[in-house]
Amino acid sequence: MAQASPDGDTPKQKYNPAPAPSDYSAFEGTRPVAERQRFDIEALAAWLAAHVDGFAGPLTVEQFAGGQSNPTFKLVTPQRTYVMRAKPGPKAKLLPSAHAIEREYRVMDALGATDVPVARMLALCEDEAVIGRAFYVMEFVEGRVMWDQSLPGMSREERAAIYDEMNRVIAALHNVSPEAIGLADYGKPGNYFARQIDRWSRQYQASETEPIDAMNRLIEWLPQHVPDNAGARISVVHGDYRLDNLIFHPTEPRVLAVLDWELSTLGDPLADFSYHCMAWHVDPAQFRGIGGLDWAALGIPDEQHYVERYCARTGLEIRGDWNFYLAYNMFRIAAILQGIMKRVVDGTAASAQAVDAGARARPMAELAWRYAQKVR
Repeated sequence: MAQASPDGDTPKQKYNPAPAPSDYSAFEGTRPVAERQRFDIEALAAWLAAHVDGFAGPLTVEQFAGGQSNPTFKLVTPQRTYVMRAKPGPKAKLLPSAHAIEREYRVMDALGATDVPVARMLALCEDEAVIGRAFYVMEFVEGRVMWDQSLPGMSREERAAIYDEMNRVIAALHNVSPEAIGLADYGKPGNYFARQIDRWSRQYQASETEPIDAMNRLIEWLPQHVPDNAGARISVVHGDYRLDNLIFHPTEPRVLAVLDWELSTLGDPLADFSYHCMAWHVDPAQFRGIGGLDWAALGIPDEQHYVERYCARTGLEIRGDWNFYLAYNMFRIAAILQGIMKRVVDGTAASAQAVDAGARARPMAELAWRYAQKVR
């Protein structure tokens, strides 16, 4: 499985198809720690006692059920609950630049001083001798994680408030000056789209199991149609900003924490925002999205008004044809899905969900090519 590189540019095979009842977020639903992820709990407790203010055992550990590439654990003590993110167990075969949890820690720690809601970072351990892998510990944020973007069971007003809050938070992220919070070196400078398109193209070509004509057309087309002045503004980009990567207040339409910063880097904010806006263009029967739904009846803003609100909050203008941004992100997702199919064919991902996800690479690529053809 390809993971985020230190500059956040390498794809992570994580995009989820339509929700299934067994799906969990990174902070929702726990189970006993998997055999391959077990570690010395006493050694962890001793380290926490020395490095986390106020920590006091006894400590019990559960593993969050979400299929995260970096396993996530719930640490429970009589006084307090924590979350630990770690690299996979010592038996896992890791890519040299993969699972860079120190980057997750760094970006969230830096953003803690801004208007972007993130969990509070408590401690980072890069010494793998402690429990056999690097890890960090943060506060446990109690709240709601929502999977279905149509927000069933809510009123029109409640849905509108949730969507406006999502918009506010991503705008707040893109308004942060990387230099002001010590992240000027968090990503490579310049040529963001060129680097990204090249990496996703190579990812697809390395995992191709059968030719997908739309992907080959996109690999040729995308580099030739990057909008003029794209990348003129550089911000911290999340890379996977969507509803189910947010923890909302238990009763209020307020984001308490943005999760899953594995793909974060410095890049074009419009690339990040347009990824988020794919939800308006994908069929909820195939992928998580709200394409084709009656947004007005639901109280959900249409994409045009959502984009206008974001631009008002950030001062950004759409450079070039919006369809390019959508085609680019759909291409990105198709490459991820093809990587999953490659693992299915190789026998390293045999679950029914993996087979289903991999089979969606072709329709996603074809959708991307249809949007590419709309570009003026």
